[in-house]
Amino acid sequence: MPQPKYARESMTIMTEMVLPNDTNTLNNLMGGRLLHFMDIAAAIAAQKHSNRIVVTASVDNVSFSEPIRLGNIVTMKAQVTRAFSSSMEVFIDVWAEDIPAGIRVSTNNAYYTFVAVDQSGRPIEVPAVLPETDDEKERYVSALRRRQLRLVLAGRMKPEDAKELREFLQIND
Repeated sequence: MPQPKYARESMTIMTEMVLPNDTNTLNNLMGGRLLHFMDIAAAIAAQKHSNRIVVTASVDNVSFSEPIRLGNIVTMKAQVTRAFSSSMEVFIDVWAEDIPAGIRVSTNNAYYTFVAVDQSGRPIEVPAVLPETDDEKERYVSALRRRQLRLVLAGRMKPEDAKELREFLQIND
């Protein structure tokens, strides 16, 4: 079993400028381009935690709450919230900043799941996560419910076996 690591050790901050080639006809950042940026930032956080090659396993719901405009600076902050045997959940926050106007807004957040793999592409064990702050501890605890929901939705877990999720939703048999 690899030595556990603090959640903060995976912290990754990535910044991009929205250029004309990144935008749609309304001069807003295309959603697919933002997902590309987010995937890179989250993958770096997962690699920092696991010291391994990682592959994207899933992306939870991503809502686009605010447009990100041409010329804005996009900042993504990603951090591993919890690790399971070979998978890691990564939380990512996104902000857009109009530097000349002095405006910074939160635009998106999401949970990504990555699997660490060896050189042959087979899943490999990853270190446990040690949460320290209140936010890290809350995300760590709730990660198990999110994982169970992902597995149920993917058909890889029976709903009746998702104990923590069922307790959280107060589902009784």
